[in-house]
Amino acid sequence: MQSFAPAAGRSRPRSLWLRPLNPPIADWRGLRVWIVGASSGIGEALARELGGRGARLALSARREPPLHALLAQAPAGGLALPLDVTDAEAVRAATARIEREWGGVDLVVWLAGTYSPMRAPQFDLARALAMLDANLHGVLNGLAALIPLLRRQRAGGIALVSSVAGYRGLPKSLAYGPGKAAIINLAETLWLDLAPEGIGVWLVNPGFVDTPLTAANDFAMPGLMQPSEAARAMIDGLERGRFEIHFPRRFTLWMKLLRLLPDRLYFAAVRRFTGL
Repeated sequence: MQSFAPAAGRSRPRSLWLRPLNPPIADWRGLRVWIVGASSGIGEALARELGGRGARLALSARREPPLHALLAQAPAGGLALPLDVTDAEAVRAATARIEREWGGVDLVVWLAGTYSPMRAPQFDLARALAMLDANLHGVLNGLAALIPLLRRQRAGGIALVSSVAGYRGLPKSLAYGPGKAAIINLAETLWLDLAPEGIGVWLVNPGFVDTPLTAANDFAMPGLMQPSEAARAMIDGLERGRFEIHFPRRFTLWMKLLRLLPDRLYFAAVRRFTGL
């Protein structure tokens, strides 16, 4: 099991209050990283970036060919693990294979999910439940398999990718937002439970990123990032040992500020800025 250490050139924090909340990552070479949701968007960009930095990659998504294409470009190689995260047994089997072939895992990045805009007049129960199944229940399937492994290792960690849509209610996020809000709460609770055991828990809250999912949006997306930019921002946060990694900060800091407003002011601000 590789241990994480402060990145080169960064001084060790002197105060308990300044220490990173997670183990900083100094060197990606040889690090065993499982990316769930790696076939497109941020997951694909992250796989390319970490593969180029020498990480050993396990890549999962429902589509298998993109996984092999990404691994062919990774100097350290890795495992292609096609996976439907809504299948708890399949998640357990993939986790068992990683432990069998690698002896463990250093970092899991759970990106798998889906998005479909929805407002109350167009509420569709089947579509809403399918979204929650992929975005939230899939994460729970992963935790059921991974928590025992990470606790046996007493090392490594997991990064859960949520969204700023989970901060507070937003138009068109009637099913997507609640699932992401649950992941934020879940990550905070996990950190409280697992950090004392030396296990890292990261929460990643992206703003708008140019992916096949956001292509469904028919409104202006402030601070829109490219997947490669999002991947580098995520890696920077992992290396620094932050708990919450959010980007682009010029947008997400405003979202955090809105989160603090009283309800009446928050609703008025959202209506004004979205026009909805």
